[in-house]
Amino acid sequence: MNPQLQYQIEQFLYAKSALCDAQDWDAYLDLFDEQCEYHLPQWDSEHEYTRDPKRGMSLIYYSNRSGLEDRVFRIRTGKAASTIPMPRTLHQISNVRVKERDDGQLEVKANWHTLYFRLGQSEQFFGHATYHLKPVGESWKITRKHMVLLNDTINSVLDFYHL
Repeated sequence: MNPQLQYQIEQFLYAKSALCDAQDWDAYLDLFDEQCEYHLPQWDSEHEYTRDPKRGMSLIYYSNRSGLEDRVFRIRTGKAASTIPMPRTLHQISNVRVKERDDGQLEVKANWHTLYFRLGQSEQFFGHATYHLKPVGESWKITRKHMVLLNDTINSVLDFYHL
């Protein structure tokens, strides 16, 4: 793997995380392709999660970016009571692995850990993610984000900004 490409992808993921932590929603949404699939499956058993979001249950599933745009709209307009107040988050990315796909995109796998604080409580979510990235100019657009939440006993709100 090209070390320069590895570095660029890591920086892209770190920047995505920083935008989410800063709640810079316009810049965050701009990282996603309009046809981006966003999927957080539900666990079917202790070791198996749903693979097909159209046939199984998901914790979050958007077939394109408009689902994320709708969530941001609801946050901004106060129509999502679960986000008042918004939590403070800290996203951490590790173990980034990059592979070129036959269609010219990159497949990027990474581990993630999100710490957050809301209403006097500190919590965390962690898991791993697979991204498909399409080159656009000097950067990329996310065409698919598939996350697996490893601590799926959820004691509070779970939303896109936790992942």
